[in-house]
Amino acid sequence: MINKDIIRLATNTSNVGLKNNYSHKISLKNSTCGDKITLELIADKNKISSMKYETLSCIYCEASASLLSRKIKDVKLKDIKNDFITLKKISKKKNVKIPKRLSDFKKLINSDNFNRFKCIFLPFDAVLKALKL
Repeated sequence: MINKDIIRLATNTSNVGLKNNYSHKISLKNSTCGDKITLELIADKNKISSMKYETLSCIYCEASASLLSRKIKDVKLKDIKNDFITLKKISKKKNVKIPKRLSDFKKLINSDNFNRFKCIFLPFDAVLKALKL
């Protein structure tokens, strides 16, 4: 059964919809389940100022993209990469702390959703590839 928090995250659509206004754009597909995400980012050499997205995906990927699009704004690129690397370690180890700025991801990244980690991390992977980090 899907947690109400995940449904709430996924239904926040404030950054859904591509605007054709971007400095970086990417489409990425999860080869395991078929989830697909397209991101448009506005970023300079230091930080991201905007993220818009569209998905054809499960609720876990949608929730992750929605939350990420709100949390990533004005974060330095070097911090994004380090935070994402730390989050990825959680899928392999249980005692890794989620970075404070991404603490809301505890609702998604937990042992109950372990088999959906590839879905949850698809938006993160797309950001890293789009920015070539």
